[in-house]
Amino acid sequence: MQENYFYHALKIDKKQCIGCTHCISVCPTQAIRIINGKAEIIQNRCVDCGECYKACPVSAIKVEDNDLNIINKFKYKVALIPAILRSQFPDNINESKIFDSLIQIGFTHVYEVELSADLISKKVKEELKSKNCVKPLISSFCPAIVRLIQVKFPSLIDNIIKIKPPIDITALYIKKHLSENGVDPKDIGIFYITPCAAKIAAIYSPVGEIKSVVNGTFNLNNIYNRIFKNLIKNNEKDNNSQKINLTKTQLTWCLTNGEAKNYSCKSLSIDGIQNVIEYLEKIETQKIKDVDFLELRACDESCAGGILNVQNRFLSVEKMMKLSKENTNTNFVSKITDYKEFLEKKILIEDIKPRSMIKLDENLDQAINKMEKIQKIMNFLPKIDCGACGAPTCLALAEDIAQNKADISQCIFLKKNINTDKTVEKIWGKNRFKNIEDYES
Repeated sequence: MQENYFYHALKIDKKQCIGCTHCISVCPTQAIRIINGKAEIIQNRCVDCGECYKACPVSAIKVEDNDLNIINKFKYKVALIPAILRSQFPDNINESKIFDSLIQIGFTHVYEVELSADLISKKVKEELKSKNCVKPLISSFCPAIVRLIQVKFPSLIDNIIKIKPPIDITALYIKKHLSENGVDPKDIGIFYITPCAAKIAAIYSPVGEIKSVVNGTFNLNNIYNRIFKNLIKNNEKDNNSQKINLTKTQLTWCLTNGEAKNYSCKSLSIDGIQNVIEYLEKIETQKIKDVDFLELRACDESCAGGILNVQNRFLSVEKMMKLSKENTNTNFVSKITDYKEFLEKKILIEDIKPRSMIKLDENLDQAINKMEKIQKIMNFLPKIDCGACGAPTCLALAEDIAQNKADISQCIFLKKNINTDKTVEKIWGKNRFKNIEDYES
C-alpha cells in the first residue's frame, strides 16, 4: 500500500446529492465541502466514521461493497462474521441457522471474529504492566478512532496499542489452520461481513501493516437480507437451542465496555465520535490524567451502532447481553489456542504514522504567512458557521482561502448593504457585521 494512499469506503453519489450541508455540519474532521452544489470529501481528512452517511436525508452517501461473486475466485470461501450479526435477527433465529444460511449463500467456512479476543486481552495486560508504555493506552479495535487520532490528535499516536484488531488475528488463525489441514493458502479467500465503513477502509488501507490478510468485505445489511431470504425460503421451524462458540467475554467484546472490563487498572469506555473527540482534547491538554486504558469507539453503543446494521442499536445490545447471560460455555476453548505461539509472533503492527488534517505549507515561513492570513480573514468573517459558503465553519473557509482552495466572496454576508438589511439585523443583531464595513472599505 502506498504510504500516502488512504482507501475510503464512503462515496458520494453526485446524482443524488442535493447539496443540503447536513453532512458538512456533522463531519468530525471537517472533511466535506459543497462545491458546485454537490458534496465532496477531502480524502486526507476523512476517517470513514459514517456520520455523514447517517445525516444525509437523500441517501446520497454510499458505502462501497464487493460483489458476492468475488468469493468464487477461491476454492475455500471463508465468511468472517462479527458476533453482533446474530443480534440483528429475531430470537428464534439462532447461530446454527445463520451459519447454515451462509453456507447456502456460497461460503464453505464460517468463523467469528471475536475468537481472538482472549489473545488480545492477554497481550494488552502485558503492555499495561510494561514500564515503557505510554499511558493511557488506547485500544486499536476501532479503525475510525485510529484514523481520527492520526488526523486530529497526532500527538497521541504513541498511546495507541500496536496490536492487530481481532479481524486480522482471527484471519491469520483461519489461514494457518486450513493450510495445516492440506489447503493451499492461495485457495483461501477470507471475507469480512462488516457493520461499519471504517472496517472496510482498514482492510483495504490498513494502518501499521502493508496488507491485510482479509481478501474482501460485504456490508452486513446486504448479507442480512440474503440470510433472511434463505430462512424464509426454507421455512425453518423455530428452534430455541443455541449454538454458541464464544465465551461471555468474546460475545460482548464489540459492545461498549466489552473490552475495558477485562482490565483491573483504571479503564474508561467512551462511545460516539463526538464524545471521543471531547475526551481526547482533554487528554491532549493534560486536563485528565491517571487513566491507564481507553476503550474508544466511534459509534454509539460501539459495533451495535454500526451504520450497516439492521437492528436498533439498543435492542441489539439487549440481545447480546441476554445471549451472554444465557451462555453456559464459560470453559469453551477454541482451536485458536493451539496456534497461540504462532499468533503471538504476528500480533503486533508497525509504528502508526500521523496524517496531518491540514498542512498549510511544506515551507515553514510560508506556513507562518498563511497562518497570519487566516487570522486576518477571520477578522472579517461573521463567525456564524452557517455553512452557506460550502465549508462547515468560518475558520474552515479561512483555511481554504489561505490554501487558494476558496475565495472570500463565498461568504454570503460579505455583500454590500448587508448592514441596512432589517431582516438580517433582526436575526443577528445590529452590530454583528460591523467588520464587514471595514472589509468593504
